[in-house]
Amino acid sequence: MTEQYLEIHKANIFDKGFTVIPSVFSEEEIEKITETIQNADTSGGNFRKSDDLFAVRQFLKEIPEVKELVFNDTVKTIVRVLFGEKYVAVKSIYFDKPETSNWYVAYHQDLTISVDKKLDMQGFGPWTTKKNQFAVQPPLPILENICTIRIHLDDTDENNGALKVVPGSHAKGIYRPETIDWNTETEEICNVEKGGIMIMKPLTLHGSNRTTDGRRRRVIHIEFSDLELPQELQWSERMN
Repeated sequence: MTEQYLEIHKANIFDKGFTVIPSVFSEEEIEKITETIQNADTSGGNFRKSDDLFAVRQFLKEIPEVKELVFNDTVKTIVRVLFGEKYVAVKSIYFDKPETSNWYVAYHQDLTISVDKKLDMQGFGPWTTKKNQFAVQPPLPILENICTIRIHLDDTDENNGALKVVPGSHAKGIYRPETIDWNTETEEICNVEKGGIMIMKPLTLHGSNRTTDGRRRRVIHIEFSDLELPQELQWSERMN
C-alpha cells in the first residue's frame, strides 16, 4: 500500500468526509481478532449484551490483547499518512449486530468525545455521564480534528446495515439532520468488504438502514486525534 495510493484516500476524506480502503487485514488477521474478542472476559460494566447487540466501550482498554492485532503495519501507515505523525487513539468501541438484530440508525453526526472528568469549561457542553464515564460536546475545532477508522470484520453492504453518508457534510459545521435539503444533498452507501476499513470524519452525517438479509455485522470503531485538551481535561482512552 503505497503513500501515493493513500494520498488518493486522503483527498477523499478532505473532499467527501470519508473513504473506503479494502484489504487492510488478511483473513488470518481477522480470525485472530475475532478469537481474541470471543475469549475476553465480558463480565465488566463496559460490556453490553442483549439480543440485538453486543458492544464493548473502551474496547482497546478492556481487551488489551487485541491492540497489536488491530494496529498492524498497514494501519500504522494509514494513520501516519492520512492523519498525521502525532495522531493517537482517543476512543474505541466494538459492536456486533447479530443476524437477528434489525436496528435502524437515523442520520446524525458524532458530536461527543470521551474524557476523564467533568469540568465547567467554556465551549464544552452538554455533558453526559454513563457508568462513571464522561462524554461532552467540545468546541467545533476539536471535532473537526478527529478522524475515525471503522474496521469491518464481516462483509457489509446495503443489505446488512452498511453506513449511508451525506458526502461533504463534514465541512458544514454542526448540521442538524432535520435540515437536510435532499434537493442539494446526495446519499452514498459505503459498502466495505471483510478486512477492509472505512475512514470518516465524525461530522460527516451518517446513519444505517435495517438489515434485510439476516447477515451479521461486526465493526471496530476507533477515533484518533493529535490535540491536547485544555486545562486539566484528558482524553479518557488516550493511547499511543
